[in-house]
Amino acid sequence: MKIGELARRTDCRVVTIRYYEREGLLPEPARSEANYRLYGEAHVERLAFIRHCRALDMTLDEIRALLDCHDHPDRPCHEADALIDAHLDHVAARIAQLQALEGALQALRARCQGQHSAAECGILDALAHPPEDAVANASADGDHVAGVHPRL
Repeated sequence: MKIGELARRTDCRVVTIRYYEREGLLPEPARSEANYRLYGEAHVERLAFIRHCRALDMTLDEIRALLDCHDHPDRPCHEADALIDAHLDHVAARIAQLQALEGALQALRARCQGQHSAAECGILDALAHPPEDAVANASADGDHVAGVHPRL
C-alpha cells in the first residue's frame, strides 16, 4: 500500500508517518519501480503501536525503548515495566503541578468579580505586583507546566 492508504488506515497524517520514518520508529518501506513507498501490514501494526504510545503522552525516546523491547520478544520485560513506572511518576508529578496551577488560578480569580474598571481589577493588580516568593519560585523553576519527560 502507498503512504496515503497507510495514513487513512491508521488515521495518521502523511507528514507524521514520514517523521516517524526519519526518527527511526518506522522501518523504511520498500520502493516501487516508480519510487513510491510501499508499506505492509507490519507498518500498520507498528504505527498503531506508536500512536497508542503517543496517546499515552510518551516521548519518542520512550516509544523507541518500548519498540526495542517489542522487537526482542525473548528478552525479559522488566525494561518495559521500568519505563512505564517512570512514566507514571512523571504523570503524577505533572498532575501535582497542574493542581498547584489550578489553585493559583482559582486564588487569582477570587481577587475580582468583574464589577470594577480594569484599573481597579484585583486580577490585573495581582499580576502586576506578584508576591516576592512567587517571583523567586518562577525564576528558580523556569518551566511552564512541565511537559518534557526526563531522558531514560
